[in-house]
Amino acid sequence: MKIGVLINSYRCALEEAISKAAEAGADGVQFYANADVIDEPQKMAELKQVADDCGVTISALVAELGGHGFQIAAENPAKLERMKTVFDVAGKLGAVVTGHIGTVPQDENSADYAVMVDAMNSLGQSARNAGTVFGIETGPETPEALLNLLHHTQGGVGVNLDPANLMMVQGCNAVHAVEVLHEHIVYTHAKDGVHYRDCDAVRVYDAFARGGFEQLQAETGKLFAETPLGEGAVYFPAYLAALRRYGYDGYLTIERETGDDPQKDITLAVEFLKKQLEMQKTITY
Repeated sequence: MKIGVLINSYRCALEEAISKAAEAGADGVQFYANADVIDEPQKMAELKQVADDCGVTISALVAELGGHGFQIAAENPAKLERMKTVFDVAGKLGAVVTGHIGTVPQDENSADYAVMVDAMNSLGQSARNAGTVFGIETGPETPEALLNLLHHTQGGVGVNLDPANLMMVQGCNAVHAVEVLHEHIVYTHAKDGVHYRDCDAVRVYDAFARGGFEQLQAETGKLFAETPLGEGAVYFPAYLAALRRYGYDGYLTIERETGDDPQKDITLAVEFLKKQLEMQKTITY
């Protein structure tokens, strides 16, 4: 497995962030496919050159189109068209694309579920056409519910496994998530967190989509929190062992969304992962 950094976590210019990730010892970088990057071929060429000069790979792009992902049928044509541009850029880079898709409806016989399936099949086709794959980021639903959705798709769509999202929102053990989703994991985020109390995942992600998460926590009390890697409830030795057991050899991409000193946290996270991966070499199956 290789170590990556979602460089927007540094909260500085992407060129500088690529250099910081390389200095920290990362193998690859991921960043958001925002318009000022994805629509500017010269900007992308410059970022690729910086990455090459620093000896790191652009391993993935994040595509977040806002709102409720692909849950609303009327919004999907424009979003799906936009994703074609992201996939084209990612395909040329040899990168994966990851992102949230909204909350998967519980009733697979509902019209809302059909909307989600249609969107995923369109995304998958566009990704395949561009020579890449789309990784659905985990969190809003259980691993079993996400697996069921994937069984309705026709390829080009996999999983970006974020163990902290699953722990924070679902209280879900990361090893269990790997056991359920292992055949579909195309990318991972290395993030940690704690789960304080049970919550309604649909309500949580609706609050994120509407920009009202702080109000939700004011009403419910603190639900969860992201932590530096190794300080939360994700037990990384077992999680990494499970990934290795099922043959995953892709990126563990550090994401740090909170905290006052992201550079320090990311550097420590790289060191933490390197130590964990070194320890994994002593385990045989």
